[in-house]
Amino acid sequence: MKSYDYLIVGSGMTAASAALAIREVDKKAVIGMIGSENHAPYNRPPLSKKLWHGKPEDTIWFKLPEDNFDLVTNTRVESLDPEHKQIVDEHGNRYGYKKLLLATGGTPRVIPNAPSEIIYYRTVDDYHMLRSWLGKQAKIVILGGGFIGSEVAASLVDNGEKVGMIYLEGLIGERVYPKGLAEYVTRYFQGKGIEVHPSVDIQGIEKKGNSLVMHARDGQDITADHIIAGLGIIPNTELAAAAGIAIAGPEGGRGIIVDEHLRTNFENIYAAGDVASFYNPALKRSMRVEHEDNALTMGKTAGLNMAGQVTPYIHQPYFYSDIFELGYEAVGELDSRLDIIEDWVDPYKQGIVYYLRDQKVRGVLLWNTWGQVDAARKLIAEGETHTEADLKVRLPER
Repeated sequence: MKSYDYLIVGSGMTAASAALAIREVDKKAVIGMIGSENHAPYNRPPLSKKLWHGKPEDTIWFKLPEDNFDLVTNTRVESLDPEHKQIVDEHGNRYGYKKLLLATGGTPRVIPNAPSEIIYYRTVDDYHMLRSWLGKQAKIVILGGGFIGSEVAASLVDNGEKVGMIYLEGLIGERVYPKGLAEYVTRYFQGKGIEVHPSVDIQGIEKKGNSLVMHARDGQDITADHIIAGLGIIPNTELAAAAGIAIAGPEGGRGIIVDEHLRTNFENIYAAGDVASFYNPALKRSMRVEHEDNALTMGKTAGLNMAGQVTPYIHQPYFYSDIFELGYEAVGELDSRLDIIEDWVDPYKQGIVYYLRDQKVRGVLLWNTWGQVDAARKLIAEGETHTEADLKVRLPER
């Protein structure tokens, strides 16, 4: 059995950020990292964004500690024994630790009994597979109208592909955008040649010859050469739960519960990234966040705390997207069911959308509006009540 000062389960963005932070504080510590992917850590957002627009693939890989660092890839951890500070992998290998970080991320939601050819878009291998489909006049259909589905659809069209989108909602981004903006985005996608299928519930998929046939609840069949599914992820909490680590309910995103220093209910076990349920002091609620900024910042904070540099996680993570000529940054809760105030410089082309509950700002969408993330964070954290009139002059000049 090999033992480590710090052991990280997971090899994604959070894990890499944590390893680098540990090394900043503890120069000589022995660090181990075990991941199920067959790759070293890499940055995921470019897989649906910049790699499709000329960014070299070699720019996505994280720099990792060079000395006293072990990376084990393509290996799942099967069990965790907090009492003896050990984990066991799928091959029966044991690893000891003084402090452990669970950065296990999530697993894509899948369609039951669907053909194996479907890509549940998340990894660099998925990106390579999708690249192999290009230039063959194939009909590519995307299931899901959320962030990933929208970004992949736009990137494929920018690369000359014929694309369709199928989603449960009536409009693209309907759960996030105010209705008028969602209608605009849907028309915009149609104007780019994307065939949209709103309010369609796919019940099953079968392979017929070289085609894939999707059967909808309303009786229609939709045929494609290839299918990409962007249906969200399920946090990988099984390892933690089996070891007695506390898991949040639906209100906390069903992640591993952590305190302000990202510790679980076991003193020497931490969790961070997509899998962690943390308390957001600005929003005054527990939540789980699946975006890059949270992964990197939380990973760094976990690493600092593990290495003895006490650092509370009070960060308000932001997220962003690039879709054709449209782009945005956002902070907080974006839910179209909240009260919404819209402040447009040019309707649906540039402006700010505020999401409120009880007249308090819970989220801010900066639509083609840049350099205002910190101001939006401050606005949410203040927790004051607002009217439409005062919000429209609240953020700095755009």
